[in-house]
Amino acid sequence: MVQTLVSKTILAWQKRILLGKPIVLKRVFFGITVLADPGVWYKSEVSFDDPLFRSYFVLNGPARHFEARGEGIFQGNIWVRNGSDHDLEYTATEILI
Repeated sequence: MVQTLVSKTILAWQKRILLGKPIVLKRVFFGITVLADPGVWYKSEVSFDDPLFRSYFVLNGPARHFEARGEGIFQGNIWVRNGSDHDLEYTATEILI
């Protein structure tokens, strides 16, 4: 079992891969947290292997965390787009078996 922890700053209106696709092992848990001032409204989008963000999960306002667990969770690249006027810090963790 391996746990990965990453922290990345994503500039306003930019996107990045936050967690890359596991190559050898299988992902059984991942969590994404936005580190931002509680008084700041922001919008972040989480996309699962779709860099064009045609389908995505939204984190905004007081929603600062997303996680998934289990054997059948997504195994590809996890993209995040910062849709706010502020540069934001994102942390992510995953567990691979």
